[in-house]
Amino acid sequence: MEIREILPWDKPHFCRMVHAFYALPAVAHPIDPQNAARTFDLLMGDTPYARCFVAVDERDVPHAYCLCAITWSNEAGGLCVWLEELMVEDALRGQGIGQQLIAAVRAAYPDAARFRLEVTDENPRAAALYRALGFEDLPYRQMVIDQ
Repeated sequence: MEIREILPWDKPHFCRMVHAFYALPAVAHPIDPQNAARTFDLLMGDTPYARCFVAVDERDVPHAYCLCAITWSNEAGGLCVWLEELMVEDALRGQGIGQQLIAAVRAAYPDAARFRLEVTDENPRAAALYRALGFEDLPYRQMVIDQ
């Protein structure tokens, strides 16, 4: 698999993978089905706040993705890159693709002060990978208001 940034012709694959991601039991809740297309359109614009990397096969078809949200962290003292969504298609899991995606994100932001992600208790395999790559558990939980 090759890792590259998402491109305009990847939209149907991105939307397919996002819908598959949110159907997984390891995801806390579903999203509005239109969000994938809206996110893709944002990615194709000139936003400094989001970026997406995909793992593609020899035909240049994406089979995994890592959607990043870029922000500033006063706590960390610099740029914070959220690995907002990371999904590898089921048949390809365990082949190091998730690790390659994370490496690509880290290489794209060498000066970032922090890389951050969320993982549910229902996804222990992913949590083990993240810990092996140096991520640490946080001693608090997050809260949210959706509008």
